[in-house]
Amino acid sequence: MDATTSHGAPSSLPLHLIVDETLALVSPLQQSFQRAQRHCFGDSAPGEFPLAANPSIVLHVLTSCNLDPEDLAHLEASEACCRREKSQAIAGPGHSIAVTTSGAVYTFGSNNSGQLGHGNLEEEWRPRLVRSLQGIRIIQAAAGAGRTMLVSDAGRVYAFGKDSFGEVEYGVQGSKVVTTPQMVESLKDIYVVQAAIGNFFTAVLSREGRVYTFSWGNDMRLGHQTETNDMQPYPLTGALENIPVVQIAAGYCYLLALACQPTGMSVYSVGCGLGGKLGHGSRTDEKYPRLIEQFQTLNIQPVVVAAGAWHAAVVGKDGRVCTWGWGRYGCLGHGNEECESVPKVVEALSGVKAVHVATGDYTTFVVSDKGDVYSFGCGESSSLGHNTVTEGNNRHANVLSPELVTSLKRVNEKMVQISLTNSIYWNAHTFALTDSGKLYAFGAGDKGQLGTELVAQQNERGTPERVEIDLN
Repeated sequence: MDATTSHGAPSSLPLHLIVDETLALVSPLQQSFQRAQRHCFGDSAPGEFPLAANPSIVLHVLTSCNLDPEDLAHLEASEACCRREKSQAIAGPGHSIAVTTSGAVYTFGSNNSGQLGHGNLEEEWRPRLVRSLQGIRIIQAAAGAGRTMLVSDAGRVYAFGKDSFGEVEYGVQGSKVVTTPQMVESLKDIYVVQAAIGNFFTAVLSREGRVYTFSWGNDMRLGHQTETNDMQPYPLTGALENIPVVQIAAGYCYLLALACQPTGMSVYSVGCGLGGKLGHGSRTDEKYPRLIEQFQTLNIQPVVVAAGAWHAAVVGKDGRVCTWGWGRYGCLGHGNEECESVPKVVEALSGVKAVHVATGDYTTFVVSDKGDVYSFGCGESSSLGHNTVTEGNNRHANVLSPELVTSLKRVNEKMVQISLTNSIYWNAHTFALTDSGKLYAFGAGDKGQLGTELVAQQNERGTPERVEIDLN
């Protein structure tokens, strides 16, 4: 790889964040969640999954959330977005991002706003290294409409593309474009481990387990009392103020947070409730994070959460998958197109132990512990990987119940991560990452977002094609 790792040996963390001696972890747990100091200043150890970065949270999860060490390892491994020394690929709206295990970043696809970070506005049809990041190790990436955000192992956030954190298609924001990665100054005093871009807002997760959002105002001023164009990060107030969060997922005008509270792992939601995507049994908006209580009823401990444009999904500790929200095109996997306003177990996957789930614009993918991949929902752009077409027209068939993606099965590799376009404005494409670091792509490729050349007059690929990039 062309990129190098971050320079300098990490210094020890401030005592108020991490206790050096293991025996000291038996101190009162409540002290671990005091929020008097929310920021992490100075040079610190490389960024990690928030559980691994804070032993007090580890102890809390093990003792209060009914998890054993194996479950904790599973929880950390399942979180593809925040894991360190793991490669990842992000299928954004028209452009794509690939992060290698060494922290190098490659981008390709649409570049009308500079979202590829190469210093120009030219499309790229093959993965191209973002050279200006050499010497900076990236551990996580997020893609939005015309925008890219990257998180480094030092907790810094870099952004490029449209100069707004909001949804610029509906306002005057984003008149400027940034064509090379720039550090987000307003986040420099927050040690960030994950970024998520939703419509109309952006969210970040700090190593201490705190969620901050930008530009999420509008008439509801959701999550905090700020204006829509306020570019400063503000911590979400309400129920999550003293509960550590380990993963966030952003959809269309809403946010999900995977948290570890004393009663166990749980999911909170905040934002727009249209389609029932907040999971509370109604379509009411929520100004502040609210616990989704249905998981307690189902006796499910969530360990992975995914937010699609209008629907959401969770993988439980026992491998069960739940979906809820707008069920258009069968994206919930329940055999119909009905909405579900509370999480509902996908019964068709009862014989599958899931370890990963990914959601997009009316599409859902599930990865099993054996590395098999199942998909369901909207069949447009061949993004489901089934490559089937209804008779008499050019429209790809929708899938109402989970089906094994046989085209990936034929690759004869164990799949560990799926990423698909999560936007209502673009044709979708999908990435499948193997445990050996190989990347396969299928779906829409009209802007070069697949990273592979298409034959004449084609604008999509129905079967997985190996992307020529080494992610190890």
